Amino acid sequence: MFVRTPQDVEALGQVREMPHINTRSARYLTAADGLGFSYHLNHVGAGSQAHLWYKHHWEANYIISGRGKLTDKSSGETWPLEPGTLYIVGPNDRHIFEITQDEHHASIFCPALRGDEAHDEDGAYAASGPIEPTDRRMYVLTVDAMCAEGKEMVVANGKARTLRMLTKADGLGFSFSDVHFDAGATTDLWYKNHWEGNYIVSGTGQVEDLTTGEIWQLAPGMLYNVGPKDRHRVTALTDLHILSVFCPALQGDEQHDEDGALEPSGPVPPGPPGY
Repeated sequence: MFVRTPQDVEALGQVREMPHINTRSARYLTAADGLGFSYHLNHVGAGSQAHLWYKHHWEANYIISGRGKLTDKSSGETWPLEPGTLYIVGPNDRHIFEITQDEHHASIFCPALRGDEAHDEDGAYAASGPIEPTDRRMYVLTVDAMCAEGKEMVVANGKARTLRMLTKADGLGFSFSDVHFDAGATTDLWYKNHWEGNYIVSGTGQVEDLTTGEIWQLAPGMLYNVGPKDRHRVTALTDLHILSVFCPALQGDEQHDEDGALEPSGPVPPGPPGY
């Protein structure tokens, strides 16, 4: 397992300033990490407007803070962007991303980005891997609507609540979950069949490698990453809010077994070099 802090990302040279869209992008995970997806944390200033078209990728964006508007350039349909909104765009989706209040969001790409890309004149990134032809179009989900529909699950042997907002059926190459641990919760986990990247939105806790005994303190802005070799223990010192990405994507109805694992759902990416 490995952990990335904002300072680590800066030291790796993986922070991109994009003044043309008033955006600072911290690229916590890239293709070189081998997890099957890239994971960015972006800050966008109020007044920004970006015309984008990810011809070669799927992208999911979870709004952590701030407000704005998303527009489908083909249909003219618009959606409000606010905390708890998850929007998904792909190869068919020319869109406009507008920010009215300073905004912070998590962005997951598949295929994973190298990390040094810049948008071209169409608002696209260069291809970074194969993507299947599709006629699927952009869509938007919200935490509030999914909770109202009763889609929140209790998982991790009763220790966490999760909304599995994206699953294997979405066909993006990864799944995305909004996860909450209550203060005092602790659970042993071992993702034998997956890689998982976990961004701490709020709260504090710790994650322990049960093989080595190494412990990392968890705080907002950190990303911890676990794979098939990583028996680990998560402890919430306060209420803990995490954004969890799995590859291969989860079916969506899995429960943890006695080892803290989830059943296989596809080929497992290789992980970082030397893993």
